[in-house]
Amino acid sequence: MTLPPCAAGVGLPWDVAVDDAVAEIGRARAAYGDTFVVASGEDRYLFTFSATGVESFYALPEEVASKGVADWLMLRRKLPDEIFDGRRTMPHLLFRRGDVALYLASLEAALVETVAELGDDGLVVAFDALDGSEAFVHPDAMAAVAASGQAVERAALAEVTELVGATVDLPGQSGLFPRIVEAWAGEPDDVRRRGVAHDVALVHIASMSNLAAALGWVVVDLVEHPDAAERVRAGDREYAGRAALESTRLAQRSIMSRRVLKPVGFDTGNATYDVPAGMTIATLLPLLNTTAGPGLDDWDPDRWQRHRLADTSGLASPQLVTAFGHGKHSCPAQPFSLEAMTMAATHLLSAYDLTPGWAGHPQPVPAQIGGVARATGPCPVTYSARR
Repeated sequence: MTLPPCAAGVGLPWDVAVDDAVAEIGRARAAYGDTFVVASGEDRYLFTFSATGVESFYALPEEVASKGVADWLMLRRKLPDEIFDGRRTMPHLLFRRGDVALYLASLEAALVETVAELGDDGLVVAFDALDGSEAFVHPDAMAAVAASGQAVERAALAEVTELVGATVDLPGQSGLFPRIVEAWAGEPDDVRRRGVAHDVALVHIASMSNLAAALGWVVVDLVEHPDAAERVRAGDREYAGRAALESTRLAQRSIMSRRVLKPVGFDTGNATYDVPAGMTIATLLPLLNTTAGPGLDDWDPDRWQRHRLADTSGLASPQLVTAFGHGKHSCPAQPFSLEAMTMAATHLLSAYDLTPGWAGHPQPVPAQIGGVARATGPCPVTYSARR
């Protein structure tokens, strides 16, 4: 069957000015139903929200409709192409069981150091610096990035290349870094240093931002729910993990997308569409996570059992709701991320009484379409040591 209708006057925020990216797609869904096309800039997106369509989306083979290519096309709006060329250490390879144990041990040590640095009371402000997630957090800024020829980003990458390249041959290296260095063994010295530096840069960019944002929402939700915070403070790690899942679900702004590499028949339940190579098939988690069933707009950690929803009877498909994706398209960092958030939240609440400094529940950046939500403004928390 030919493609579904094209939503008139609808665009995506990296191509046109949009007040609220999620609401824009929501309005198109209300007007055109669960399956429609958005023509934005030079690209066309087939959005799907039906139960069958979402299940078909998650079932797409990578070699036919690629998540990796779709992610690259989004990130390259912000990041120079040279950071992607020739990489030998990819982020999805970093979460082997032994690696995760090493990371968690390092995190435990870092939390102890952090508590020592924080002292007995105060107010902490944190910020992201160079961050590829800007491509979907502030997609409206990407036109200016393109117009500059990514000048700021290229200058930052040059600095990283110089600093990291200078450490390649230092003695006493441990952990992941020697593996990255070994991947470039035998190359000329300048190629080796540049390759190692760019591998480190890409790993850092791919892993640093969404976890921090999700942890922020866990803290927000726990301090807004004192009874839940008390359970975490008392050492209920299983409950803390469920709280992390629930906060991540509600904070999702992700556009889940697959770039079509080969023509594919795509079943949405009411019709099967012939989608050509070059289009992108997509769904939008914030439009599903809170509306696919009753009560999903409330924060309730008890809706989770391990990593799954405890009751899916009110859903047309369990795949309509997710925090980290489904099946082979789940985030490879999910086990580490949940354990890291559980550890951090338990540690902070055990050490401190936390008091929110915001008047109403923080809201996401309206233009954001992708990743875990960033708040529109500061979310200050005052803390005092528990005696």
